[in-house]
Amino acid sequence: MFAAGVPAEAQTAEPPQGASVGPVGWDVYRSLDGLAALRPGAQTKQFSSFDRTGGNDDGFRGTYSCLRVTAEGCVIAEKTGAGEIESMWFTRDQGAMTGNGRLKVELDGEAVLNGSLQDIVDGRLGAPFVWPLVGNGADTAGGSVIKVPMPYQRSMRVTVQHNPLFYHLTYREFPDAAGVRTFDPDDRALDVVDRLRGFGIRDPKPAARLAKTTSAGADVPDGATRQFAALTGPGAISQLRVTLPQVLSEPRVRDDGRAFGAGGHSSFRIAIDPGNTGVRLTRRVDPAIGHQVADVTVDGVPAGQWTTGAPVAGGGWVDQVLELPPSRSAGRAALRIATAFVASDVDVNEFRYDVHSRVDGQWRRTDVLDLGPAHPGEEQAHDYQLTMQTWQGDRTYRYPRDPARLAASQAVLSGARLRIAFDGKTTVDSPLGEFFGSGLGRFDSRTMLSSIDATDGGSFTAWWPMPYRRSAVVELVNTSGVPITGAGVEVTAAPDPGAATGLRPGGELGYFTATSHAGSTKTGADWPILDVTGRGVFYGETQTMRGLISSGNQRNHLEGDERVYVDGVASPQWYGTGTEDFFESGWYFRDGTIFAMPLAGDPAYQVAGDGCRYDCTGAIRLLAGDGVPFSSALTFGIEHGPVDDSPAVYSSTAYWYGQPGQGLRQADSFDVGDDAGRAAHGYAAGGETRETLTSAFEGTKINGPVTKVSTAATGPVRFTMALDPRNSGARLVRAGDQNAAYQRAAVFVDDKLVGSWTQPLHNTTHRWLEDTFALPMRITAGRSSIDVRIVPEGDGPAWSAAQYRLETLTIG
Repeated sequence: MFAAGVPAEAQTAEPPQGASVGPVGWDVYRSLDGLAALRPGAQTKQFSSFDRTGGNDDGFRGTYSCLRVTAEGCVIAEKTGAGEIESMWFTRDQGAMTGNGRLKVELDGEAVLNGSLQDIVDGRLGAPFVWPLVGNGADTAGGSVIKVPMPYQRSMRVTVQHNPLFYHLTYREFPDAAGVRTFDPDDRALDVVDRLRGFGIRDPKPAARLAKTTSAGADVPDGATRQFAALTGPGAISQLRVTLPQVLSEPRVRDDGRAFGAGGHSSFRIAIDPGNTGVRLTRRVDPAIGHQVADVTVDGVPAGQWTTGAPVAGGGWVDQVLELPPSRSAGRAALRIATAFVASDVDVNEFRYDVHSRVDGQWRRTDVLDLGPAHPGEEQAHDYQLTMQTWQGDRTYRYPRDPARLAASQAVLSGARLRIAFDGKTTVDSPLGEFFGSGLGRFDSRTMLSSIDATDGGSFTAWWPMPYRRSAVVELVNTSGVPITGAGVEVTAAPDPGAATGLRPGGELGYFTATSHAGSTKTGADWPILDVTGRGVFYGETQTMRGLISSGNQRNHLEGDERVYVDGVASPQWYGTGTEDFFESGWYFRDGTIFAMPLAGDPAYQVAGDGCRYDCTGAIRLLAGDGVPFSSALTFGIEHGPVDDSPAVYSSTAYWYGQPGQGLRQADSFDVGDDAGRAAHGYAAGGETRETLTSAFEGTKINGPVTKVSTAATGPVRFTMALDPRNSGARLVRAGDQNAAYQRAAVFVDDKLVGSWTQPLHNTTHRWLEDTFALPMRITAGRSSIDVRIVPEGDGPAWSAAQYRLETLTIG
């Protein structure tokens, strides 16, 4: 029995090898060592509640949040064809999801997820829908996320019972269903859950065979460059670690915690390295409560005691360190720590625990428990338990720091640069702090692929896979104005024979690249995170935002939306709803709350001090399955303010893999309103009407109104287009009028059904839309021309078109 909507030949025969779509399903997280592999066969797109007029009503009234409304609720995403849902983000009511009611996800006509959205993001459904694959408004400082990859072969639809107000849903489109298995909600993917719960602590990639680590230390005088590693290939760097003993952690920290009184205790489970020769606990405590005394046990055996002295008036953070007896940790992978009340003026409080294991003579961070009411997922993952609770909440305190040393420390992180050259070409030249996740100073930062350990002696670590054919050189370049003393760089790399062919010109791998720049924002122009030509995949960015608004809403620059343009298509494939929304938070990061998740975080916040004039934020967003592939060009920008109108000084570091050269070329095109073009392409359309339309495209790629002849057909549309027979697939690009939503048509090539082209989008003010339909290689391989037939389906609106372009993918 054949699957409905999938051509029979696609189900009975092995299709030709076309352009790769990248990992599918749980392989998104299981094969992170393959991030350098390009994905030209896939397109990453987004549905969101953005203001269709170009204004700032991105969800406040829910005006644009529903593609359509059914008896089950508000449809927020709907497509036909093969693909994968990668990410969902929502916010309303300061991050609470109860007002949204139920969330229903249908794949290939079957419901794979149907339950209270609040329960889902709270992790109450169980694996795989558990933290950090889901997160609620506390976990993310105001947003709610679902990061479970959900592939489908024929169709997807996502419905929220009540208008969700703010949302974005990111998905991928594949040219066909080859190699795609529909998401199975009974697959708990516990290995993925465990891997992601170690984010910012351990390498999420499979261990590289024959990996070796080299270490070097040196001073780097101001104005000097020092080489720390020179590798020969083919190979790949799997881990990069930098230590800077002179760099101080930032003084101002906002954190949440809990306290317990007489007769009470807390306990939790921690991960350690089995090869350890000791374990160190670092505890953040509020010393405003005096004379705290608490006994510490390891698996029920006494191991030490926490004590504080007289109360500190006005508060101020204190980090306490306790080294556990080596006999309690040797050969162990996990321990249970308990803290029991002994005495206090009021109660015993705790805000955070950092865990370090001593391995090969060095302290390595092996776990973090950032506890408190804003960290429910992290508490649950560590089996945190508490009795006799007396308080919960947050504090904003400072660590004591010498102002001159702090300024010098910040100068090193912003002015010194990490430089990496692969095969003789420098592709990484970035500020040290921003590259690792914080451009405002040494704030603790944790993501799946990078980490800043802000404890004393902590390191800056990155786990991006970095392949090279012949050589890799790692340097520190000091342009900070401050001498760097005692810097250390540790590089772990392994042989990688595949890099020799994969990185050749036209190969299937890209070079790891970090593109950094800084400057003042420009009125009327998006901040350019990445603007590049060639082939590649964009995987995220760290962004540093220094607002220059002296009064009123000093965080108004966060109202800016991200917009992503790919491969010359005029309409943005992503159009976001706000800056903190892009970073998967909400409500200005819930008014300054910091958070950390595997793929997003807000580690840094400063207000009127410590080098910040007014209001400053540092945030990071990484992409996994929703990495954005491009085959000819990518422009990824973000507004500063509702209409690019808020002054600020921004800097950003974009992470991507790329190769020069074009992998997508236009093979043919014609305007449907041009009689000569119609005749040359054998164009015919049933029930066709014409009108001259003057309107605009969404976004900023094409400024101002565009006037073209737009057609609408109720019957079959036919035309012939030329293409390069050496293609590995093709894309049909249509420019049309999106005044009428849910245009849908069956697409035939040479009278073979390829699939259904569904476009649910709708905009009455920016009516022009360019959208794409992928043609698989099994249809286009070896062909120098194709006959296309587009047949409107159902009782939907007429099929609109003003222009068709055919673009061919090439690999090798």
